[in-house]
Amino acid sequence: MEKELACEQRTRQAGEGEGRHELDRDAETGLGVVDIQRIEKVYRKLDFRIIPAFWTLYFLCSAIRSNVGLAQTMNLAQGHDLASELNITPKEISLGLALFYVCYVIFDLPSNLVMTRLSPRVWMSRIVIAVGIIGSCMAAMKAAWSFYLLRLLLGIVIAGMWPGMAYYLTLFYPPSRTGKRIGQYFTAAQVSAAVVSLVSAGFQKMDGLQGLVGFQWMFLLYGLVTICLGIGLLWWLPDRPLPPGETPERTGLDKWIPQSRPALTGEDALIHYEDLTRVYRRPRWTLKDLWHVVTDWRVWPLFVMYFGVVGVGIGVQNYATVIIRGTNPDLTSIQLSLLAAPIWIMDLIAILLVTPFSDRFHRHRALFFSVPVCIQIVGLLMTTYAGSIANPWPRYGGLLLIGFGLGPTVPITMTWTNEIFQPRHGEVGVAAASALVSGLGNLGSILTTYALFAGWPTDARQGRKQYRNSTLVMVGILCLSILSAATMTVLLRHFGNGPNAKQISSGSSTSEGEVGMVDGAAKRELQERGFGRLWWSRR
Repeated sequence: MEKELACEQRTRQAGEGEGRHELDRDAETGLGVVDIQRIEKVYRKLDFRIIPAFWTLYFLCSAIRSNVGLAQTMNLAQGHDLASELNITPKEISLGLALFYVCYVIFDLPSNLVMTRLSPRVWMSRIVIAVGIIGSCMAAMKAAWSFYLLRLLLGIVIAGMWPGMAYYLTLFYPPSRTGKRIGQYFTAAQVSAAVVSLVSAGFQKMDGLQGLVGFQWMFLLYGLVTICLGIGLLWWLPDRPLPPGETPERTGLDKWIPQSRPALTGEDALIHYEDLTRVYRRPRWTLKDLWHVVTDWRVWPLFVMYFGVVGVGIGVQNYATVIIRGTNPDLTSIQLSLLAAPIWIMDLIAILLVTPFSDRFHRHRALFFSVPVCIQIVGLLMTTYAGSIANPWPRYGGLLLIGFGLGPTVPITMTWTNEIFQPRHGEVGVAAASALVSGLGNLGSILTTYALFAGWPTDARQGRKQYRNSTLVMVGILCLSILSAATMTVLLRHFGNGPNAKQISSGSSTSEGEVGMVDGAAKRELQERGFGRLWWSRR
């Protein structure tokens, strides 16, 4: 290890001279010396192939998942909102929202594990098509039972999508470089929330057309577009990378499924193989390997971090228009939809600003996580106490701060999970840990959608103190998230994060391949990139 560090230091020093570049030497494929700029070019090619597809699918699936929040206030004056059409109470709506996350928590891990055994491309397409079908069916809801049933089914079919996307990235990128990319497609949720809020104003104008109310048109059209996208992903997304010269085996049902183009070909494929050899050596994991992941203490601080930020995020997403209406009851349903959009624009700005630097300083993930969480806390306190009856707008300013603080926290938590569990447990570590963190973390979503806001009858009473207790509970769980990030940092410095000793000593299958693999990317990950190679530092 000391020799590798010394070699890396000499390489960086050599790159400081004008006209020189950082270099990485090929250990297996005989390519000789590979310019780091050439390696970066390969990853940019992967970006163009993967990130737009992920962004689009996450945009549409997020819209279908969260449209219920908007449906609560659409065409309210005409009595065509969700509660009036289905003849249900706010408490019953909260129950339906929570049922989605119950299924999401239960099925997240099994779905992600299935993805590791099957084609990730086909499994992701299956998820998107199923979400589109359920989303379209929500236009036909007529009573509470159909609302509950479809929310349950939506939670089942969408489970594994978010952690599956994080796992999929680790098949093509080093974990330390996934934060920016997770942030890039995570912006789809923010753009979706903003655009859907704006577009819902148009759907409200369609109220009564062909016998459908505004929110029914919204569910129907988003669902149909999502189905078409899911089918297109079979040709769009690349499948897991194979060693250069190896071709995929097409047996059984695979023969009938369209085959997508390889992610990389020629020299690009050789360079990627050298730089990320660990993902090509994929031993079949066993239940013992899975048990080592589940019992690794590192899962639980990450779970608490995710629990806090995703709970607040989903709570604000589902109840943004309800909270805004509580600050100013005179606003119309269209005005509420328009005012919800800037919250997610602030969220998007923060993602684009923070996640690239969290990758460049990947040894300081806890800091990049905790500062935005503190901003959320300030925003929640402003939403609770700021302003007055005559001037409620400072409370709306608090919602904008919450949006800004929410942005980077979820991508950073998922990236930190990848960074910790791939070196220790290999592919099954990333798949299982990301699913556990995401799935169990969504217990926070159940808390904020069922127990808080409209789900807390005494807290939902009209007046100056409306939703005060709910926002204070969210402040409390965010404080737990900060404490967990600090705890994780301290424990990692004390115990380290090397390959799992129990796994290696027991002859685990992953110990024979991925765990501890030192490829080109692993050598570079020993050091932070910092501000190097940014546009202002290039010569």
